[in-house]
Amino acid sequence: MYDNRTRRIDPKTVQDILSPHLALYRKKLPTYQATMLDSMSSIWTGPHSRLLDIGGGTGVIAEAISRLFSVREVHSVDVVDRFCRGLSVTTSQFDGTTLPFEDKSFDAATLNNVMHHVPLAVRTSLLRDVRRVVKGPLYIKDHERRSGADDLRLQALDAIGNIPFSGMVWARYLGRAEWEQLASSSGYRIARRAAPARYRSGAYAMLFPNRLEITMRLDPL
Repeated sequence: MYDNRTRRIDPKTVQDILSPHLALYRKKLPTYQATMLDSMSSIWTGPHSRLLDIGGGTGVIAEAISRLFSVREVHSVDVVDRFCRGLSVTTSQFDGTTLPFEDKSFDAATLNNVMHHVPLAVRTSLLRDVRRVVKGPLYIKDHERRSGADDLRLQALDAIGNIPFSGMVWARYLGRAEWEQLASSSGYRIARRAAPARYRSGAYAMLFPNRLEITMRLDPL
């Protein structure tokens, strides 16, 4: 079990978890995913008994969380069933707005690179429903824009990252003030932001600055 007080999450460790489910990672190190998980670990307040992963996609990040973090059970949901087979986590579909669980069913939740794909009109209602079924914190990994140029950068990153896995490409990104407003209107406060992480280096980082990547913990009001 990962202990964020003593060591960092290594890409090779994440590769060992992802590669049995996605052939791409049998040769490619998942450095982005490892950085994302490591960033989340820095603001983690677990242990959490039951965790809900919303918009889980293939389900492999939920699988990694279940293996690396202090959590007993992980349930991943998405609007489309493209979950990998053979996962140890529980998976199911939902309608994108209303989570099919009773009140306070989970201790924490995660949204990993999901919220920018959720239609603007339903973002608040979705987070309010997360607040209904989750007793504790909501961990969000997403993006933060400062300008129209950032929108173009992020659209390119989404295309690079999602098309190979048949993921969603449409997106609408938020600035810092918009994130604050979304949190407060949904019954949360942004309790902590992770320190900037090094997702990219060299020319790639100049083209796609690491400041575009954010990780936050939202605590219920």
